Amino acid sequence: MKHSLALARGFAPALALGATLGAVLLASAGSANAQDKFPSREVRLIVPWNAGGSNDIAARVLAPILAENGVRIIVDNVPGGTGTIGMGRVAGSNPDGYTIGMGTSSTLSMIAQNKTPLRNDQFTGIARVSSDPLMLLVKTDGAKDVDAFVAQMKANPGKVTIGTPGSYNINHIFATMTAKAAGVDYVNVPYPGGAKVITDLAGGQIDAAVLKPSESIAQIKAGQVKPIAIFDNQRLSVFPDVPTMKEKGYDVFPYGPVVQMAYIVAPAKIPPEVRKALVEAFRKSIQDPRFKTFAAENGVLVDDLTGDALDAEVNAVQKSLNAVATQVFKGAE
Repeated sequence: MKHSLALARGFAPALALGATLGAVLLASAGSANAQDKFPSREVRLIVPWNAGGSNDIAARVLAPILAENGVRIIVDNVPGGTGTIGMGRVAGSNPDGYTIGMGTSSTLSMIAQNKTPLRNDQFTGIARVSSDPLMLLVKTDGAKDVDAFVAQMKANPGKVTIGTPGSYNINHIFATMTAKAAGVDYVNVPYPGGAKVITDLAGGQIDAAVLKPSESIAQIKAGQVKPIAIFDNQRLSVFPDVPTMKEKGYDVFPYGPVVQMAYIVAPAKIPPEVRKALVEAFRKSIQDPRFKTFAAENGVLVDDLTGDALDAEVNAVQKSLNAVATQVFKGAE
């Protein structure tokens, strides 16, 4: 009997230790499974522009569709530095997929001119959200057409104001090329986002603006502003009566074509399986009929560019901007 009791006492600590180890192993397995199943919580999408701008609106239109495809996002507006402040936060975040950002050609233009320490190899491409031809807009009672606006610039050298969301970006490039077409100087008025540009244009605080259709369509429909030219080689289906600058004889692509686009990136070194999950969710959401309808109504072009193909496109646009932006702003500082 005493021998049996001794054995029992000897087994008790071993059993307790075994139970503890078992619990630890189960907890570890559960934790590993939770980590493997991405996403297990909300994903922060940094939009490096003010709320109410075209990129912000597109992100918020995508949000409920993304949720249906397994990725719940929180849109976080971090404006400033022509998109570089917000994208800097993305680059410096943990590469676990829970912080991503919306890059734009505007930030690529800043990179081209060494106005930011950011570099494209700090990011991993997920999906292109949109390509956006830009427009030259004036107030409804402003210049009748682009020829009249160029004449206005010639008659008022160094005085006509053109607003752009940010500076040293594609919008700024086209504003400057418009002034070059007139052969005079002008005043660029940079803003932290398109929403503020269109508000001031409608209010008469600036003479003109270079914006996307999606940033101005509400004010156009309300009769507050009007587009007078498209910075593209083709007219837009949403504004078929508005001519291109090329049609009117103004060469705004003398150094090569440039593309205004918005796209989703994650920090570099994101795990391949996490990147794959994000790519699939964004691909499905961008191709969703609801987002395509939104895009068509706002003059936004969408495609199926994702992953490595997006990285290649970003590098190609960067290469073009390295030449274009440097030429346009050469000697401007």
